Amino acid sequence: MTLGLLVLALVTLQRAVELLLARRNTRRLKARGAVEVGADQYPAIVLLHLAWLLGLWGFGWNRPVQLPWLALFLVLQAGRAWVLMTLGERWTTRVLMLPNEPLVRRGPYRLIPHPNYLVVALEIPVLPLAFGLGRYALVFGLLNLALLALRIRVEGKALRGGLAPAAPAPTVQASEGDRA
Repeated sequence: MTLGLLVLALVTLQRAVELLLARRNTRRLKARGAVEVGADQYPAIVLLHLAWLLGLWGFGWNRPVQLPWLALFLVLQAGRAWVLMTLGERWTTRVLMLPNEPLVRRGPYRLIPHPNYLVVALEIPVLPLAFGLGRYALVFGLLNLALLALRIRVEGKALRGGLAPAAPAPTVQASEGDRA
């Protein structure tokens, strides 16, 4: 097995496990009263990430891997792991409002407001660059940034109370892959 195939297989496995984890956490959060906001954006995000990964399989599987870009991607995966460990059962791929829960202010969230979004914004172009796919990195990087901008706007509005859950709550908790 080539390094490229190994990397793509591991990233695919990682994303599949994360989707299962997100689904489990979403069910648990909704059972605790969380309400989803921005659900209309979710299919576009899933489609973008699926197209990104399938395209990497199609265009990158047999290309030589550029180790500096792969090393940066691995650093980003450490950041991803830090976010997931910090949020625990509050991490999910959706934006969920969890009434009466304080925002997480530890781990990477004490340093920057959207660490998961930062990781995603960087890894989407970095992995294609590891396969020498510069234009691919640019196209998917820009598409991803556009979706992230919409998502951050919806999340910010929800946190400010503009998209509050049906039940009144003095505080809310966004429980997406980033702000839970």
